[in-house]
Amino acid sequence: MKRLLAPMLFALSTLAATMSASAHPGQDQATAADAATAAPRPGLDFEVIAPAVSRFAPVKAKIEVVEVFSYACIHCAHFQPVVDKWLAHKPRDVQWEYVPAVFGGPFTNFAAAFYAADAAGVRERSHSAVFKAVFEEKAVKSGEPAEIADLYSRWGVDRAKFLAAMDSPAVREKMATAKGFAMVTGIQGTPTLIVNGKYRISVTTDRGFPGLLHTLDLALARERKHLAPPADGQAL
Repeated sequence: MKRLLAPMLFALSTLAATMSASAHPGQDQATAADAATAAPRPGLDFEVIAPAVSRFAPVKAKIEVVEVFSYACIHCAHFQPVVDKWLAHKPRDVQWEYVPAVFGGPFTNFAAAFYAADAAGVRERSHSAVFKAVFEEKAVKSGEPAEIADLYSRWGVDRAKFLAAMDSPAVREKMATAKGFAMVTGIQGTPTLIVNGKYRISVTTDRGFPGLLHTLDLALARERKHLAPPADGQAL
């Protein structure tokens, strides 16, 4: 229940922050800009995973960044354009891996769809568009598998085959791996970034996505220098 409540609680706090920004736009924009580049706060902006866990995917680059996300998460939808822009200029020593959250209900159904889309060869071209279909077009109402399969037919997949793939042993195995990774890395909500199995980076209402990317940059810099994660309570 805690994992399911986290995105909803975040939504309420985000709404409060937005209302506050409307009341004092100039002051709050300056404050947000300063906060986004301030030193990341241990326990808020990031946490060290101790002991470190294994990387999620086969090694393709020196540093792995995993985004644990869900197509059922509106904050992930808001984050995706930021990710797309970051990936357009991604450092060569970084590989970005998407790991769907298996939190039950629509989260689990969308996780199955993510892996079924991967097997069908449409994941890359459908990924950002799924967020738009869900949250802008309201094309998905219940999040049930049949409804999600209808959505993916937009990308030329056979609906019946896609439904079968969502419930296939191969997809269930990948979902179990994704769920295990989220558990061992202590994921509490989405979106969350995991860097080389050592750092868990979260978005906060006061620093937003710019602050998250600033924290990510500092974690990447430590990994490039082969520095150990900071001791408990110390800054990056």
